[in-house]
Amino acid sequence: MGNPIVHFELVGDDPEALADYYTSLFDWKIDKQPGEMAYWVIDTGQPPMGGIMAKMHPEQTQLDYVLVDSVDESAAKAQELGGMVVVPRTEIEGMGWFAVIVDPQGNGIGVYEEMAGEQQ
Repeated sequence: MGNPIVHFELVGDDPEALADYYTSLFDWKIDKQPGEMAYWVIDTGQPPMGGIMAKMHPEQTQLDYVLVDSVDESAAKAQELGGMVVVPRTEIEGMGWFAVIVDPQGNGIGVYEEMAGEQQ
């Protein structure tokens, strides 16, 4: 099977409350990560894993990330097919790169490229 979903992100106005909610609902292990950005990592017990973060704008919704061979090629192809890139290629230090595209009907989806030697 090609290009599986490898990560998902939930967003909200109170991400800490969301972490408590999903921990109680599904018994997921959710841990706040150190760093400038408030981000909680979700361990569902099996792939895909996820994250929780504060909304960056009111229209922001959940986002799934698809594993691709090349973020740049996927972003270019999305544009050729009528989509647009709303977050350009961005590095996740020590892990890989991602970009966020919006399809011609307004759905957002992330594309993720692993660094050599990384596996999901």
